[in-house]
Amino acid sequence: MSVKAASATGTTFSIILAVSLCHAINDVMQSLLSAIYPLLKDNYGLDFWQIGLLTLTFQLTASLLQPAVGLITDKKPMPFSLPAGMSASLIGLIIVAYAGHYWLLLLGATLIGIGSAIFHPESSRIARLASGGRHGMAQSLFQVGGNAGQAIGPLLAAFIVVPYGQASIIWFAALSLLGIALLYQVSAWYKRLQARIASGKNPAPAVFTLPRKQVVWALVILTILVFSKNAYTAGISSYYTFYVIEKFNVSVQTSQIMLFAFLGSSALGILLGGPFGDRLGQKTMIWFSIVGVIPFTLALPYANYEWTIILTIMIGLIMSSAFSNIVVFAQELVPGRVGMIAGIFFGFAFGIGGIAAAFLGVLADAKGIEYVYHACSFLPLFGILTVFLPNMKQVRAAKG
Repeated sequence: MSVKAASATGTTFSIILAVSLCHAINDVMQSLLSAIYPLLKDNYGLDFWQIGLLTLTFQLTASLLQPAVGLITDKKPMPFSLPAGMSASLIGLIIVAYAGHYWLLLLGATLIGIGSAIFHPESSRIARLASGGRHGMAQSLFQVGGNAGQAIGPLLAAFIVVPYGQASIIWFAALSLLGIALLYQVSAWYKRLQARIASGKNPAPAVFTLPRKQVVWALVILTILVFSKNAYTAGISSYYTFYVIEKFNVSVQTSQIMLFAFLGSSALGILLGGPFGDRLGQKTMIWFSIVGVIPFTLALPYANYEWTIILTIMIGLIMSSAFSNIVVFAQELVPGRVGMIAGIFFGFAFGIGGIAAAFLGVLADAKGIEYVYHACSFLPLFGILTVFLPNMKQVRAAKG
């Protein structure tokens, strides 16, 4: 796939789609790890807390490094860091495929986390640069690649890794090599664009700022919203297979297909969320996606088998539309720090997911897996704080 250079003043779909596809490849590698948790649990005789520690290791590695990567690349762009990051994930995938001990699984998870930490801030910046001002749309297309990868991972695990064993994970190295090749071309486009911006041929767009206290308060609220969303999502992505196996006595493959239904609906929600955010405003979509999901999360622990499938699809569809709008909203609050903001929010999302997964694993060991879903059902109530976010449309109009 060739990637042509284009003006930063227009939407460059080839670049956005390229980073979206690479986001899918990156997140396939991530989701394979969580999707084969039942297999790893049996192969290594793991407890739930050890499953949670795997998620914590991967997600904390990514969360701690992402803001640093974003801050550094805001000051000094590093276009070719992207293929280097995916190479780290590839090595991690190989280690997971052939791990002989639990600590090697932790090492593989760490390397996959490092790859994600490098990938997300820079690729989010590139999607914004290629957006032509349609930031929500670009962020959604970028994000939907990740959600698609997360959704495909459990299917690949169900139909390839479970039948053929843990070592079959190595077959997905071909996807990583494709991603490395694509990211090399994207990096070359990014390098050329940086040269054009430096020469003044593609000047940076005008920006506006809010008072510092208002910006800080808004960022705190957005952080709390990310906490509520990702802590809940961690409960689904890490333990949903165990939940439906225990509650409804389904097979491992059926549980992974049900997880795919949730993740697939999340991919659709993220795809729709950004364009609606561009049209209706990011605050409106954040309000809808986090508060609107409350009735469904509260009902889920009491649902039968059929309604569990329906409710988790609705939860994935509605809740996932928040994140791209949160990132765009935060980037608009802090202009000139696109990479840092992307790193903070992607990193915080990973970190919260990891901490929540570890905590929920301990809770599941102590109280049972069904108790976890009762406790998590109240997390979206934090979404009510959205009412305190500034209306950016009104701010732009006042500055205009």
